[in-house]
Amino acid sequence: MILPLMPKATAVWLVENTALTFKQIGDFCGMHPLEVQGIADGEVSGGIRGHDPIASGQLSAENIAQCEKDEDKSLEMLDNAKQYIQQKPKGSRYTPVARRQDKPDAIAWLVKNYPGMTDGQIGKLVGTTKNTIAAVRGKTHWNSSNIKPRDPVLLGLCSQTHLDAAVASIKHVVVDQE
Repeated sequence: MILPLMPKATAVWLVENTALTFKQIGDFCGMHPLEVQGIADGEVSGGIRGHDPIASGQLSAENIAQCEKDEDKSLEMLDNAKQYIQQKPKGSRYTPVARRQDKPDAIAWLVKNYPGMTDGQIGKLVGTTKNTIAAVRGKTHWNSSNIKPRDPVLLGLCSQTHLDAAVASIKHVVVDQE
């Protein structure tokens, strides 16, 4: 699913300006309904200014009105907005020098917590090579005595959304094999 630009700011605007349910807003913005409820309560969105999805051409007012009337309907991104919004940029991304030494820690965390994740999935998620992953798995990495498993999201090497998608794809593979 394609998420809107600035999903949290969009959720803030939708909470403040519409009568949509938390589930509808959460589904459109890629958030959990409880997080949307936290935005409505003022606990989550401290200082975030709302972003109008109608003015930016991501939603139509008619779609919002239809969804307000029927709780089972879901918000749909306009077709002309989909072409400008990408799920994930293709190609390698730049990792700052200060973060590069954290990659083996992230790999160790992923191997420990999700042993079914393939080397290719870990490589795409963290942005590293299969050789490095194999060295961390086999404890032959040059710095293996200092590697401590740490969450790649907290290290800033990937987003929680991408980690959740990778974990979900593992579960689908495991379910398909049974």
